[in-house]
Amino acid sequence: MDCGPIDAPPVVLLHGAGSNSAIWHADVQRWSDTHRLYLIDIIGEPGLSAPARLSRCSDVHAWWLDDVLDGLGVDAAAFVGVSLGGWLAIDYAIRRPGRVQRLALRAPGGIGRRRYRAVLAAFALMPFGDRGTRLAIRIALGPGDIPDRVIDYLLPIQRNYRPRLDALPIVSDAELKAITAPLFVVLGSRDRMLDSQHTVARLTRLQPGASINLIRGAGHGRFDDGEDLHAFLNQGVTH
Repeated sequence: MDCGPIDAPPVVLLHGAGSNSAIWHADVQRWSDTHRLYLIDIIGEPGLSAPARLSRCSDVHAWWLDDVLDGLGVDAAAFVGVSLGGWLAIDYAIRRPGRVQRLALRAPGGIGRRRYRAVLAAFALMPFGDRGTRLAIRIALGPGDIPDRVIDYLLPIQRNYRPRLDALPIVSDAELKAITAPLFVVLGSRDRMLDSQHTVARLTRLQPGASINLIRGAGHGRFDDGEDLHAFLNQGVTH
């Protein structure tokens, strides 16, 4: 899916695991005023992309994104990624620095340590029908207010979705330091899936120019950062 003026600066949006491009519905209304948005369903995840699941320990996702950009006729773009999509954007910025103009990440994987307690609790609840699945989603995305509409959107996906069990690779210090694109990162201080404090510490040490926003009390779920992220994207726009 794409939207926004055809001649506007391109932005590629990459969702998280177990979801699809519908997660961006609240953001695209604002961002599409100034940018050409490309909402990509990640390969191997729910949505309209191919069902094949690629290795996370090679450059095959970068080759896939090469094909995506080439098919769209986009030489380079800003990337916005959440969780798994954040990891994909980081991996692409490392492997294809010339094609990534700016990098905006929400609770990105691949930087800080993974947390497992909430994930294991969520897996334990999933077999108990829709009620158990709703609670599992709230545990994984919380704490904080997770609106019912978000649960209603994710519930039918989780009925038919088989989560990947292989952990996202953690990028090395050298790889993280080598990223040249301007970087915006927003995190929840109480993220139950990722160690946000560790993410902040590594970014502060290896990407001192990055804009980092650690939101007190927020989890892995929704962030009210749309205006700040849009302002970051606009920094790369020549008016």
